[in-house]
Amino acid sequence: MRWILRRYARALILLTYLTFTINSYSQTQIKEDQYNRQEVMIPMRDGFRLHTVIFTPKNISEALPFLMERTPYGVNEYPSPEKNPYIRAMAEDGYIFVYQDIRGRYLSEGKFEMQRFNRNKKDPKAIDESTDTYDSFDWLLKNIKNNNGKAGMYGISYDGWTTVMGAIDPHPALVAVSEQATPADMFLGDDFHHNGAFRLSYGFEYAFMEEASKTDTLFPFDRHDTYEWYLRLGPLSNANKKYFFGKLPSWNDFATHPNYDDFWVKQGLQYRLDSPRVYIQNVAGWWDQEDFYGPQKAYETWEKNDPHHRNYIVIGPWNHGGWAGGPGNKLGNINFDSATGEYFRRQIQARWFAYYLKGKGDGQFAEAITFQTGSNQWKTYDAWPPRNAVIRNLYFQPGGKLSFDKPSGGFAESFDSYISDPEHPVPYRNRPIEETYSAGSRWYTWLTEDQRFVQNRPDVLSWETDTLNEDVTVTGRIFAKLFAASSGTDADWVVKLIDVYPENYPKEPKMGGYEFMVANDVFRGRFRKSFSNPEPIEPGKVEEYTIELHSLNHVFKKGHRIMVQVQSTWFPIIDRNPQKYVPNIFEAGESDFQKATEKIYRSGDAPSHIELSVMP
Repeated sequence: MRWILRRYARALILLTYLTFTINSYSQTQIKEDQYNRQEVMIPMRDGFRLHTVIFTPKNISEALPFLMERTPYGVNEYPSPEKNPYIRAMAEDGYIFVYQDIRGRYLSEGKFEMQRFNRNKKDPKAIDESTDTYDSFDWLLKNIKNNNGKAGMYGISYDGWTTVMGAIDPHPALVAVSEQATPADMFLGDDFHHNGAFRLSYGFEYAFMEEASKTDTLFPFDRHDTYEWYLRLGPLSNANKKYFFGKLPSWNDFATHPNYDDFWVKQGLQYRLDSPRVYIQNVAGWWDQEDFYGPQKAYETWEKNDPHHRNYIVIGPWNHGGWAGGPGNKLGNINFDSATGEYFRRQIQARWFAYYLKGKGDGQFAEAITFQTGSNQWKTYDAWPPRNAVIRNLYFQPGGKLSFDKPSGGFAESFDSYISDPEHPVPYRNRPIEETYSAGSRWYTWLTEDQRFVQNRPDVLSWETDTLNEDVTVTGRIFAKLFAASSGTDADWVVKLIDVYPENYPKEPKMGGYEFMVANDVFRGRFRKSFSNPEPIEPGKVEEYTIELHSLNHVFKKGHRIMVQVQSTWFPIIDRNPQKYVPNIFEAGESDFQKATEKIYRSGDAPSHIELSVMP
């Protein structure tokens, strides 16, 4: 199983179906491999060579297209394609599968750079991921027999990002791609930051894993519960002082680019993308713990300039990479009543490449295919988000109530408050919080965990509706509009939208009262006016914070309730805000961390609410 661990070192197939995957391999391994395997070192234009594994069907009756995946996670142990559940349906159709270690990783030559910047096109000797992809296809077309002159790319997470890079300046042979869970902007919404708030445990552990050596390496924590370890770490400056010693480029970038400057802008896809030049299938999972923002932003960016209708999107009920193996009928404790992963692999992914690379099928692909949770059924739309959704505001009310009725009256005492203490932060999931990619880690499904574990904390506020008398179908974008004040000069605002199950739930009794988080995000207050030019919060001043909770396709069923939770710490997935404004939190000292009183207003003048896209 080491090839899986390396392939999705940060994505990985869900732990809940790893057993299924292993059993699948054992069943198929009784048959002889249907593909021949060869290893080559493909030369790039600057002389460096990239390690590449090629699988070609043993029995070829027609010229076949290439399907390529480029990865930083190591390809040497990939099994024969028909034994890999992720691509088995495509392997049955017949392709030449190509897997490549990107520059500077595993057995490839050259220097690795995290999300390498686009080259200077005025320099004919310059390289980037696009040129490496182009040069690889050029070599394959000339050196691998029985190809039909067409190629596709696919991949999850970093491999999804390399797919996007290959599509920016595509080789003429590249016809169609399926980017899956690509990051799009590492400061605004993906792995390393959300709305400027630093994703501490992920950024720390991933930077070490990818840059401490040429192969993936786990950080040697001295305890099982990393919540306690990160709390003892203290200020972020201690990471380099005690552990990294300035040797990890990504961590150094985090520390020297605390705001949305050119470094982050030029790394993002909005800066890199223009009009789609190949057919693009963007794939996302509703509970992607790493890159839910990315594929949606990639789709949105390409969609702004898509005159030839080449841009499509698919969103299912998965975590990061959860469509790649196993049935996909369940995530954590949440049941979806059908094999959504199998459906994607055969009816969406395989059909996509069969049409564009082999001319098979009718080519009738919906603009948007999404799985609607709650009702648990696939839906198709001619636009995403759907055009016919109606905006309805769900307002915070006195007594912990939520209602579609707007409150009346002025500020006065119309607020709820709590004390946020960075010395006692709210855990982002139930403790113990295992190392992200350690054996048995619950990282993969934490977004579906029951939120009752924090409901009685004094530093978490909750509001909920009465029991719903009818279904409420939310399809499209969601925003939280908070009117808030802090006694400090900086603050984080975490907002969670939750589906509360009935206390008596005969279908699954153990799910009675379950608080299922269906949308969430965090916003760092200093960036309320600009991500590039942060400003201190004026203590006591009521200000409006707009926090995008991204998109959703979910039915809050009759008999359920809708809940919203607000808090100011989410540790250690989000670093501790000192709550005292300092220019760079990576340089904050112990004395900068302080308690703060946070107030959430719910008056007619300051009506905190959730803006929902509701289907009529």
